[in-house]
Amino acid sequence: MKISLQKSWEAITSSFFRRILMLPVLLILVLVGCKGGHKIFSSNMENKNNSVKSSNTLIPSTKPNATQQKLIDRGYGMFMHFGINTFLDVEWSDGTAAAAKYNPTMLDCDQWVRVARDAGFRYVLLTTKHHDGFCLWNSKFTTYSVESGGVKTDVVKSVSDACKKYGLQFAVYYSLWDRHEPSYSDNDPQKYIDFMLNQLNELLTNYGEVCELWLDGGWEKKPEDWGLDQIYPLVKKLQPDCAIGVNQTIVEIPGSKVIVPPNNMNEDNKYYIQYFPSDFRLWDPWIVPKDDKKQYLHSGNSYYMPFEHTICISKQWTWFQKSRPLPVRDPDELEELFYWCTDNGNSLVVNIGPDQNGLIREHEANTVITLGKRLNLAKDKPLPINGKFISMGKKTFASSVLDNDNEQFGAGAAVDGSLLNRWAAADVTAELVVELNHADQFNKISIFEYQDKVETFIANVRTNRIQHYTVDIWQDENWVPIYVGDEPMGDCKVIRFPHYYKTSKIRLNILKSSAPPSIYEFNVIDF
Repeated sequence: MKISLQKSWEAITSSFFRRILMLPVLLILVLVGCKGGHKIFSSNMENKNNSVKSSNTLIPSTKPNATQQKLIDRGYGMFMHFGINTFLDVEWSDGTAAAAKYNPTMLDCDQWVRVARDAGFRYVLLTTKHHDGFCLWNSKFTTYSVESGGVKTDVVKSVSDACKKYGLQFAVYYSLWDRHEPSYSDNDPQKYIDFMLNQLNELLTNYGEVCELWLDGGWEKKPEDWGLDQIYPLVKKLQPDCAIGVNQTIVEIPGSKVIVPPNNMNEDNKYYIQYFPSDFRLWDPWIVPKDDKKQYLHSGNSYYMPFEHTICISKQWTWFQKSRPLPVRDPDELEELFYWCTDNGNSLVVNIGPDQNGLIREHEANTVITLGKRLNLAKDKPLPINGKFISMGKKTFASSVLDNDNEQFGAGAAVDGSLLNRWAAADVTAELVVELNHADQFNKISIFEYQDKVETFIANVRTNRIQHYTVDIWQDENWVPIYVGDEPMGDCKVIRFPHYYKTSKIRLNILKSSAPPSIYEFNVIDF
């Protein structure tokens, strides 16, 4: 018995000391795995099936959850496209440009955020990595970053710090598509998913609070190959209040490549979420209709999904700043788009890209700050709203319709609350008549004209057709002009009156145009 007990004790102590001796080895392995304190994700780690359940995560519902409500409440953000493309004079690049080309010699991220504050924005959305794979922070998982560029400042940190300084929230754009990273093309999708998880872990742990994660480029792979079932719980674990959206969110049927145009998003429980889970809808640069609906389907359940709009300050729709200064959008168009896009529980980000010096250009800063003052924006005040659209959905008449195609170009499209549908005339002179309730008053009209466009990969130039027109009201059995225009309408024509009018019908009388005129929206407003 003694021999047996002694052998048992020797076996126990021998096992104990072996485990003690193994501790340094295990410690070394842990330190190597953390790579200087940065977690290394791999496909066999527990993050793959993490499940986070809280009031901030997406669950079947007919109302916004806590995270979605915060997105709706902040409502208005400044989008900043900046990176290697800024120095190549292009919108997209393929990840082969030398990192040294990135060289903003007067970089001032504080100025960027100061402009955002002065303009009344509530948050800043920064492109931390675009499709080219170039990173604006010193990522431990790639050398294609500012650390290898001409100026090594960690831009993500600088912008995040400035947001804290000026009292704005900080949001992150991150491209799923990466044209530089080798693991992106690996036959095993998990290799690249691990790469993304590692980079997102950096972005969401090293820079303070992040209110939003804007994911782009999903069209390059199948939705299931992006690992959103791993990304979503990681984000919610690290940043519980962070709202997650993926561009081109909604499709016609599950597994379809047919993206639903935002102007068709006017019926609940008809379309499907292809990037699941996510917290809000995206499809830049499109704009949803006034009767935008919020219920979308996935695996037999219905989910509430607000929409975040993206527009550019540039009249030519450029995202990355170009070496040649470009004109900005008209103030009236910016104001009307603000009202439209922040209405009905949705949000808006306006892109203003820093230039090759690393600065927001003065003429663009002046435009957006002037807009904020015009709207009387203030941090602790609700966002302003437009007036009542008394023309919406009313009976219409047009003197002509292009190709007699009333289904596609009929007069009703000018008052249907969509900025994608349009009335198109067949002649260069034309009339559009809208019947109104005589008891309704109005003191404002906004007109979005369809314009001829010349599109290139880096710009979008718009040209008006309408050159001379009047706006008339029906009074005492006659048409009475209340506005006469003899110059192009611009990007959006807003007519403000010093007092209210009432009438049973109103007419847009087009007297001269360079081609058959076409109108997206003719809005008669009680402001």
